[in-house]
Amino acid sequence: MEYKVKTIHVRSEDIKRTWYVIDAGDKVLGRLATGIARLLNGKNKAEYSPHVDIGSGVIVINCDKIKVTGKKSQQKKYKRFSGYPGGLKEESLESLRKRKPQEVLRHAVKGMLPKNKLGRRMIKRLKIYVGDKHPHTAQMPKEVKL
Repeated sequence: MEYKVKTIHVRSEDIKRTWYVIDAGDKVLGRLATGIARLLNGKNKAEYSPHVDIGSGVIVINCDKIKVTGKKSQQKKYKRFSGYPGGLKEESLESLRKRKPQEVLRHAVKGMLPKNKLGRRMIKRLKIYVGDKHPHTAQMPKEVKL
């Protein structure tokens, strides 16, 4: 018996984006970030293709209650460089969580997305909030447990 397999190519008008709400309270940072990156990338869909952006939107609430394991809160450093001499800034995970708790999760998810135009488009569909309320009721989001 011969089977002919037809390759599926997704067109832009066939893409159906859904929105997911994820409660980040008491979740481990890395495991949560991988689940979010999979949803943004569209790898949870059967018609996934790496060169087409078919991912969904993700709303994360309670990002200030994310856990990290081990001594990462003191040892993990976030670095940025302005390009000028003496322009290297270092900040620990603990101080960044106090200052901007949503940036910790955004940085982890962004590192797991493609480093091109698709990745920049995907990260725009990630909405992160500190409390348990969000203004995105119009999208009719689905609750997801990761």
